[in-house]
Amino acid sequence: MYQTILANQPVTIDLTAAGPTLNGAPFDWDLVKLTERTIHILYQNRSYTAEILELNQAEKSVKLTINGHIHQVQLKDRFDLLLEKMGMSSAAMAKVNDLKAPMPGLIVGVNVQPGDTVSKGDSLLILEAMKMENVLKASGDGLIKSVRTAKGDRVEKGQVLIEFAS
Repeated sequence: MYQTILANQPVTIDLTAAGPTLNGAPFDWDLVKLTERTIHILYQNRSYTAEILELNQAEKSVKLTINGHIHQVQLKDRFDLLLEKMGMSSAAMAKVNDLKAPMPGLIVGVNVQPGDTVSKGDSLLILEAMKMENVLKASGDGLIKSVRTAKGDRVEKGQVLIEFAS
């Protein structure tokens, strides 16, 4: 079972043994695949053309056009709904954890300082280990609380290098 919001209305999609349902009603649309990203839909004697613009399986989201209108759809499966019900939505769980050294090495560059705001994927520091430079990046959005290392420091595996504000 999946849930989403379409036209400001909650929608439940369920995949049953008898076939898919949309808000409990049988999914009686006629779908024809035109290309890898485009389908033609007949529903209640009306014709629609849908094209997938972006598909993010990790975030369970799709951006598509239907008859020229762009729609962003975010699906929630039963696990997402359970976590949300328990007050543990993915947004709450996306908290950035402190950055720890993945291996022993030498800090050859620090790209942030306390008070900086970083986004997922931003370069935080460079760790040289086994004659290779490793760029350590932010795992999510956050605010730098403290930098516990400096250029030239030797660090051990598991040592906290950067602390993020809660």
